[in-house]
Amino acid sequence: MDFRKTYYILPNLFTLSSVFCGFISISLSASSGTTGSDLYQAALAICFGFFFDTADGRVARLTKTQTDLGRDLDSLADAITFGVAPAMMVYKFGLTSFGRLGIFFAGLFVCAGVMRLARFNVLSRREAAAGHHAPGKYTLGLTIPAAASVLVLMVVVAHNVHPYRIASDGVVAAVVLVLSYLMVSRVKFRSFKDLRLTRRTIELAVLIAACWILVVMNGVDKALIFLVLIMAYIALGLAETVLLMRRSFIEQRREKAAAADAAAAADDDAPGDEEVLRELGAFDETT
Repeated sequence: MDFRKTYYILPNLFTLSSVFCGFISISLSASSGTTGSDLYQAALAICFGFFFDTADGRVARLTKTQTDLGRDLDSLADAITFGVAPAMMVYKFGLTSFGRLGIFFAGLFVCAGVMRLARFNVLSRREAAAGHHAPGKYTLGLTIPAAASVLVLMVVVAHNVHPYRIASDGVVAAVVLVLSYLMVSRVKFRSFKDLRLTRRTIELAVLIAACWILVVMNGVDKALIFLVLIMAYIALGLAETVLLMRRSFIEQRREKAAAADAAAAADDDAPGDEEVLRELGAFDETT
């Protein structure tokens, strides 16, 4: 038996483990009420799904077993673990008071996440067909794991700080709608896939680690720190998109002004009607 052929199963097992974590989270959310530890356990199950989702890609690259089956399976797993499971969890967490409208909000999150995954797959295939294999600096729209992490951290922070009453139902609904929009938007967020181990990145990592230790020593909840970091990441994407749009608008105005100046200069250099007639001899004296 050639055991090297079994390497292709290994990354898919990690992906299926992520699906299983998503199913556990859905089961716990469905069996819980609007309060209780079940929602907290459902959030932790999604956290384990984050681990398996991160590991499957690393394992596939290390074992050189990247396949089309694995890519499609990964998208389906993300739709369940980071789409359906967080939506079910956040519905029980803060959307039940809206009735059927709350179901619509949660379903909108799932639909936006699935649309984000489908668009990512299409763009990835186009880039591969065009010969672009290098990872991009930005990703179009908020990734579905990042959007799910906001909902998961909200539940964890609410459980640790003040059991499930840290935010009103209106705030939860607004967060769900904003995340749904960001996933299908054209806002560019950093992918951090182009990071290299340089002196600058090491210094930044050391600074972040030092700040983390100081904050944790002051008794701040760790989940709250992660929530602040992911919100800062979203704010960074929005700010960079605004700056890019402003820069593009300024460049377009400059191009239009340059084109208008070139057209005006061409009109000044062009001979007038009287000069053209004079060249044709219309004003020559006849004998």
